[in-house]
Parts: sequence; structure tokens; C-alpha cells
Amino acid sequence: MALFSELNLSEPVLKALGNMGFESATDIQSQAIPVAMTGQDVIGQAQTGTGKTVAFSIPVVEFVDTKSESLQALILTPTRELCIQVAEEIIKVGSVKGVRVLAVYGGQDIGRQIRALRNRPHVVVATPGRLMDHMNRRTVRLDGVRVAVLDEADEMLDMGFVEDIETILAECPAERQTLLFSATMKPGVRELAKKFMRDFVVVSAKASEVTVPSIEQVYYEVSEAQKLNVLTRLLDIQSPELAIVFGRTKRRVDELTSALQTRGYIADGLHGDLSQKQRDNVMSKFRDGGLDVLVATDVAARGLDVSGVTHVYNFDIPQDIDSYVHRIGRTGRAGKSGIAATFVTPREIDHLHHIERVTKRKITRKPLPTYIEARESKQRVAMEQLLESSQNEDLGAFRHLAEELLENQDSITVVSAAIKLLTKGTQEVPITLTAERPVRIRGQHKSERGRDHRGRDGSRHGSSRFGKGSGGGHYRGNRARG
Repeated sequence: MALFSELNLSEPVLKALGNMGFESATDIQSQAIPVAMTGQDVIGQAQTGTGKTVAFSIPVVEFVDTKSESLQALILTPTRELCIQVAEEIIKVGSVKGVRVLAVYGGQDIGRQIRALRNRPHVVVATPGRLMDHMNRRTVRLDGVRVAVLDEADEMLDMGFVEDIETILAECPAERQTLLFSATMKPGVRELAKKFMRDFVVVSAKASEVTVPSIEQVYYEVSEAQKLNVLTRLLDIQSPELAIVFGRTKRRVDELTSALQTRGYIADGLHGDLSQKQRDNVMSKFRDGGLDVLVATDVAARGLDVSGVTHVYNFDIPQDIDSYVHRIGRTGRAGKSGIAATFVTPREIDHLHHIERVTKRKITRKPLPTYIEARESKQRVAMEQLLESSQNEDLGAFRHLAEELLENQDSITVVSAAIKLLTKGTQEVPITLTAERPVRIRGQHKSERGRDHRGRDGSRHGSSRFGKGSGGGHYRGNRARG
């Protein structure tokens, strides 16, 4: 593991990295940065959580000439959330050098973005749809771009942005440097690289396995009607510090969020129909520990960078391999261990085995948790809370009440009642969720998926051809996807 001080970086960048608490480079950083610093095109294959954002942020910041007022670097990301996170990271890396960075994404007032673009940022981080809007309006010029970065390239292709990406890159100078980062190297990513990159070098952080070894992968064979009870029992037994539950559709996320709240869990949902303010509020609560469980669709959760997620639950098995890899990659971050549990109906077992073959990882079958196990686990947690409180808190003001209680009741009865109150009862409130159809083993549906996901960064881009008029601002597709 190389130190950043060994990578021939400038003093302003080293100082900024020091301010961020970074000393040692991760695998992808130590491989990608030296090559990128030579000006050569780079393809980096790396999972989310391996430090790939810093891997391209450092070369971008190093190449920026702060004396120039032109736009010099462009980073494309698939989602609003990732756009914001990448911009924040580049701001930190470029803070000492004085690099101006602007995030441009759908769902934000475009007039405000136009005014911000007039301040001449050195770096723009954008979702393809909203950048196309600005290109159509002639409010952004790409003729000074020296470095173009495609982050989560496979996700952008899956979401139907390929034509937009090609149009955007065609507007950048031919002699620019291009950096492409992707979790997978599917054919579409290779084709994009061949078309727009020159003499590129491929670096890979996890070449041996598609999924992260530190993640324990398990599955539960369960009927559709059993899923909710199995989930809440697992939450009670495993007591995750921070958990993400993935549902296949927006309807599923809404119903499951409501069901968890009804059963006493602090949960909130995240999907594409929420406004940007609502999404920001949910993520703020989740990052600050204000939520026990985040329920999300694939699209809404793509690119989320949240540390401390200990458990991922695939309430619905994902329809394709890439989604599975990205989902479980929310946990097991930065070398920490994590658990990824997938609920599989009997008709979906073949699809699960297909995922195992492609990822080259055995997913262990686990027995279904019982109501008794969950109840006992909740009671044990309540007992530990009582014990911890009795040892760590000043209870002097309550002692006279306790003595009064114990005059008429024995201590075992009183403590039993306290545990019962803390567990908020042990009954599973009957709730019926709308059933989702099982996925097929060949569940990629590429043509449908591209059509279904277009515009999910909230931008208006009815035509992907530069100079054509923009379409309406609604999400495309006829299915209730995230």
C-alpha cells in the first residue's frame, strides 16, 4: 500500500489529503493515479467503496490551472446523489489549490445553475441529462475540457445514457484525457472505451472476484407472503447498526416503509418519485443515525456513499447481476465486514444460482428465523439496555419510585414488566404487501431497462441529439421502477 507522499503529488494536494485524514492510497488509487498523472487514458475497474472517487479527483485537481477561467474538467455520473458526493470530494481535494467545482444535476433549479456557471468553475460534475440541457441552452462550453471522467460507466449505460454520453464526449476536444471507472467491464463499456479513448491502460482493484470478500452473502428461501415477517425477525435478531433494504419497485418501497414503521422500526424510503429536498432529508437522517433502516430502489440507491452500513437486505432479488453487485457493495466498505441477505422465492432459485456462477461466490442458504428467536432477541436487547442504563446513568431521582414499587411487587415482576415495555410488545402486526412477480433467470431485459431508466437524474432531455429541443421533465418508462 503506497503512501500519497510517494505518488509525486503537489504540495497543495498533499496538504488537502492530509486535512481529509488520508495518508495511504487504496489499491485502485495506487494503480490509477500514477498512470493518470502521465496524461494517459485510464480504465479503472473498481467497486464502490474502494476509493475510486479520490483516484480520479487527484489527477483532475492536479491538471487544473487555477489562473484560467475556462471549464477544464468534466465528470459524468449516473445519479444526482453520486453527482453531489463526487463534487464534494473534488472540492475537498482541491480546497488548498483553490479549484472551483460545480455540481450540475436534475431536480435543481436550472436558473440557479446557469448563474453558477457564469462564475466559471474549473470542474463541472454532472448527470448526463442535465448537462445536455445546458448544452442545448448554450450555457456551458466544453471546448476547454482537458480531462473527462466517466464515473460508474456501467450504470450510466444501464440507465440509457449511452447516446447522451457519446454526444457530450464528441463536444469535448479530441486531445483530452479520458478516465473511465466502472464496477463491471460489460461489452457496452468496452465499446465506449474503444470509441472515445486512446491507448488506454486498464487497472483493476478487485480482479479476482466480482463481489467484495469481506461481505458475508446469505439467502433465505421464502414465500412472498413470508418476506415481511422474515425481515423484521432478522432485524430483531441481528440488530444491525445501519441497514439498507432493497425493493424492486417504488410501490414496494412505499408499502414496506409503511409496514416497518407500523411495526415500530425507524425507517424511511428512497425512490425516484421523491423531490430532491425529500431525498436529501432522508439521506441526512440516514447518515446521522436518525434511521435504523433505509428502504430503497436500485436507481435511488446507486452511488450512495454511506459508511457504517452493516447489513443489506435484498427484500426482492435483483433482476440482474450488476444490480446485485452494486446493492451488496453498500456494506463491507473500507475493509470492514458486512452481511448481505437475499430473499428468494422458490421460483427464483435458478436466478440465484445464476448470480452465484457469474460472481464466482457461493451464497449460503440460511434457515428461516422463527418468531420465538426474534422475541427472545428483542427481550435480550431490552435487558442489556436496562443493565447499561443502571450502570452508566444517574438514577438518584428515580430511586424513591423504585422503592415504592418494590414495597408491593417483587423485583422479578417489576423487571419483567420493564423489559416488556422496552420491547414494545412482541406481536407481529398482520400486514399484507402487494406481491411482486418473480424474476426470470434471464432478467436483464436490456432494451426495457434502458427505456425505463432514462431521465432518472430528473433532467429534461427528450432528444439525445445535441441542438434538438428538450422534452418534458417526467420520468420515462411504463413500470413502477425506482
